[in-house]
Amino acid sequence: MPRQAARPVITRLLQRGLYGAPLAAVAALVVGPLAVMVMVSFWTRTGFSMTPDFSLAAYSTFLGSTRLDILFRSLWVAASATLIMLLIAYPAAFLIARRVRTDAVRTVLFLFAVPFLVNYVVRTFAWTEILGRSGWVNTMLLNLGVIGAPLDWLLYSQFSVYLGLITAYMPFMVFPIWLSLSAIDPRLEQASWMLGETPRQTFWRITLPLSLPGVFAAALFGFVGAFGEFAISTVLGGTGYQLLGNSVISALNVINYPLAAAISTFSVGVMGVLLLIWFRVFDLRLFLGKIMGRT
Repeated sequence: MPRQAARPVITRLLQRGLYGAPLAAVAALVVGPLAVMVMVSFWTRTGFSMTPDFSLAAYSTFLGSTRLDILFRSLWVAASATLIMLLIAYPAAFLIARRVRTDAVRTVLFLFAVPFLVNYVVRTFAWTEILGRSGWVNTMLLNLGVIGAPLDWLLYSQFSVYLGLITAYMPFMVFPIWLSLSAIDPRLEQASWMLGETPRQTFWRITLPLSLPGVFAAALFGFVGAFGEFAISTVLGGTGYQLLGNSVISALNVINYPLAAAISTFSVGVMGVLLLIWFRVFDLRLFLGKIMGRT
């Protein structure tokens, strides 16, 4: 009897060990570096090295210099690019969830994932060949007689930066919106139609509110990616165009690790606030209910 009673206890301990080991590894690999980053942000730079300390000098340098303007620019670019991406991703996800046959949904979603098979830096450099003065767009417009001279604003401009951000992160946003739309019980929309609501009224009063958890999740994907971007702004924005990610790279180039850590900590803090808002406002079980088999 004692041996039989001990078996369930041993089994539970083994199960907890099997579940706990991966979670502990993920926590160590994610939380550990973040903790080191936050700690270094309070250290003091001394020449080409740094001294363990508890100082706000790095944060003071960040918030009291031209990097503050870069912060506001990054917030504006990330927010506006996210809005544009939502305006594209939501109709695409809606068509997939409502118009595409069930047996073809996976194929269509796979097509949205195909660009990620190529490194996004390579895709970003490809835009320079497409948008350049001798690129495909200018060549086509010249051959058609639409323009008389190559367009310079297609590349190394605000337009090219937004285009790079949208093409890089918009496909990410389709998936959570589609997931949220697919989890909506169709009987709710049918009941709305039976009560006399038009399809447009049903969308604004039923479909859109119930899909907001996915919309907010998609917005997080887009905003976080655009807010910390550095490759797209460097390649497509040209010399002098900087976002917050470029400020981190600049600080690392001059071996100012506390400043780079302070900028990164501030960025992570902004993203953490957005995640907290999502968890507080939306019920994650409603977002994943259908996928996890919960109704």
